[in-house]
Amino acid sequence: MDSNKTIIRVFPTKTSATPNDDLVRIHTTPSLFDEADEVHISVTFTWDIPWAEWAAKQWGAVAPVKVGGPAYNEPGGEFVPGMYMKKGYVITSRGCPNRCWFCTVPKREGGKLRELPVTDGWIVTDDNLLACSPEHIDEVFVMLAQQPHRPQFTGGLEAALLTPGMASRLRSLHPASLFFAYDTPNDLEPLVAAGKILLDAGFTKASNNRRCYVLIGYRGDTFEKAQARMGDVWRAGFMPFAMLYRDQKGDCDKTWRHFQREWANPTITACNCKKYFGE
Repeated sequence: MDSNKTIIRVFPTKTSATPNDDLVRIHTTPSLFDEADEVHISVTFTWDIPWAEWAAKQWGAVAPVKVGGPAYNEPGGEFVPGMYMKKGYVITSRGCPNRCWFCTVPKREGGKLRELPVTDGWIVTDDNLLACSPEHIDEVFVMLAQQPHRPQFTGGLEAALLTPGMASRLRSLHPASLFFAYDTPNDLEPLVAAGKILLDAGFTKASNNRRCYVLIGYRGDTFEKAQARMGDVWRAGFMPFAMLYRDQKGDCDKTWRHFQREWANPTITACNCKKYFGE
């Protein structure tokens, strides 16, 4: 990517990871003052594709337009810090060797895991960092130890790949958060084992930095089943974080959205866990 080019980046939806520099535009068409060499429209969610393709025609009056992003199931390129994600976010690998039914990553990346050049950042959003080679993980950990903030592993660490040695290395970084995942019934046993490994490595439940994504709202799910999974996660030593399943159109039931909010806010979730599952 030519660093001398002026590139306006357009995002249909703002998230916590969306960059916020002067060349970023959120869900808007060009103004009279917009000038650029290129316009990139970055699409994360499939339900934003119709708007993005309409907006591309509007931005075409400013400069040549490129439309892409995870929503198009295209393999990701090299990670450029601050380009499509806010400063501090970093991706050091793409892809995952697993084949989870709800996940588009294997389809997008051809079922392969690719290690990328390691750049600076402290919010690690890799698809499956622990599936990378020991050499790559070493390089990532060295980089994280040099950052101005405590690391956050938000991409989701695979519990089945956690070892006592890796847990000790994670503990040495004093992470602000570690996210694991409980998406299918097969995830529970490894999650319970990971919870014990992290405790043995020196992590404490009181710190609440051990988090776990819990997939909810898919076909056949119920509020009772979803809440039971929250309890499983809590008893395994993690703070649950509900992730609401959405189809290609982004549709989901409004009652599930309300349920998700009750189990995604850390303060409310902590109260709910103590209320329903005890200390």
